[in-house]
Amino acid sequence: MKTRLYPLVFALLLSISVLAQTKNDAPKVLMVLSSHQELGKTGKETGYYLSEVTHAYEVFQTNNYQITLVSPKGGNPPVDGFDLTDEVNNKYWNDATFQNKLQNTLKPSKVKAKDYDVIYYAGGHGTMWDFPNNKKLAKIAAQIYENQGIVAAVCHGPSALVNIKLSNGNHLVDGKTVSVFTNEEETNVKLENVVPFLLEDKLIARGATVNKAAMWQEKVSVVERLVTGQNPASAKLAAEKIVELIEAKH
Repeated sequence: MKTRLYPLVFALLLSISVLAQTKNDAPKVLMVLSSHQELGKTGKETGYYLSEVTHAYEVFQTNNYQITLVSPKGGNPPVDGFDLTDEVNNKYWNDATFQNKLQNTLKPSKVKAKDYDVIYYAGGHGTMWDFPNNKKLAKIAAQIYENQGIVAAVCHGPSALVNIKLSNGNHLVDGKTVSVFTNEEETNVKLENVVPFLLEDKLIARGATVNKAAMWQEKVSVVERLVTGQNPASAKLAAEKIVELIEAKH
């Protein structure tokens, strides 16, 4: 009887080992969410934009990527764009595993750049206040990029790119084409005088070229290992482009 069990035990242990190895080999995504809740001096609240997290998250999860959530302050960040009529939002908002990650986002100090293949900055107006000058996140992003990883950002998420410099002293976006929340879109939501700067203008000042579609239309730019999306409608496509870049490396 024992003799018959040995092959079964061996097969079970082998399958567990293979699964563990597969998980270890899976691409790892660091998804960054804003911790900032105050929309300037308007008295209104803001934060990260939910669909820019969930729509990308679904793409990564479907491709069996490992996803870690981080925010400047850690813990449970403030949410904006809270629309549960969006099926993907509803799916993840009611998912216990996702909620556990969301309520326990890591602080940047707990993150090691070498552990990740991708850093993805989700948008939301909150990012305009706490992404640009976060030196720890900027350093992590630069290290991931220079380690042949991917830096990605959607909508207002590219506010994180404003001050990221590479080891040669140049801004990451210098000489690259990006797609970001446009001046027209900012004016359309009547926040052009509320945000600390216009994202499109700031990135142009850093040496980037902005490639944009009409307001609220899907638009993604890919240059080398930099992936940027214009608005909430662009989150899914941006994640899909990240997957394409990862697959091209293997």
